[in-house]
Amino acid sequence: MNILTNADLHCHSDVSDGTLSPEALAARAKANGVELWALTDHDELGGQRRAMAAAAAHGLPYLTGTEISVTFAGTTVHIVGLGVDPDHATLQAGLRATRGGRENRAREMATQLAAVGIPGAFEGALQYVGNPDLISRTHFARFLVEARVCASTQEVFRHYLTEGKPGFVPHRWAALGDAVSWITGAGGLAVIAHPARYRLTPTEEYALFSEFREHGGTGVEVVTGSHTAAEYVKYAEMAQEFGLYASRGSDFHSPEESHTDLGGLPDLPGALRPVWEALSHRVIRPH
Repeated sequence: MNILTNADLHCHSDVSDGTLSPEALAARAKANGVELWALTDHDELGGQRRAMAAAAAHGLPYLTGTEISVTFAGTTVHIVGLGVDPDHATLQAGLRATRGGRENRAREMATQLAAVGIPGAFEGALQYVGNPDLISRTHFARFLVEARVCASTQEVFRHYLTEGKPGFVPHRWAALGDAVSWITGAGGLAVIAHPARYRLTPTEEYALFSEFREHGGTGVEVVTGSHTAAEYVKYAEMAQEFGLYASRGSDFHSPEESHTDLGGLPDLPGALRPVWEALSHRVIRPH
């Protein structure tokens, strides 16, 4: 596989906070010209077998994946694991522990929303949850749109559910070193997801990349759905500075909500080492 491969190595199904099934995502990826696909549900591996089978049915090469929630410098950071063994006991246990506490957090979020005149948010959000263990802000956002509190999920996050706004409840996620070790222990490669999204100071961001590398992390998303063209350049340079492989993924969640469709990203900048070159032995190829 060369650097021009249309790899989409970051998306979500209804097993976590996407709206499409793993099977529908596989069909969409194939239809959109994706040549290498990974499903990376939040803190969950439950859709992997279905995704593998669906990818094989469409003749689509596949990499297993997950996206682990991490707390770093008081901020939630996401680490994607690619090429992991979905049956690895330590990784499964780590993800179970990371998922723990979501319900209590969700109930507290609902209490805050009720205090500003939005009742029934917990029950409303549950309508959008395929897996109750994975209730998240995204599910609350969908409820607030359905309840016509806001016109879009983007508007929700401007007015609710983010730091300093009603409905924001911080959660203590996994430690960075633990997340990376779970991924590498399960035979995968760890990748910093959409780094431009985190509200880190330049010093904190440098510390994130440094500590990630020290723990054995080896990749960073350079081209992703939420990055601008200028951010492609910035994180291409950081990938080179820290000796990291470059990844590419839309972070697709839903046809209605996502700005970037599966397979709709520009190519990686040519000077970078694509993460899929380091994972060629982990690619599940259709027979």
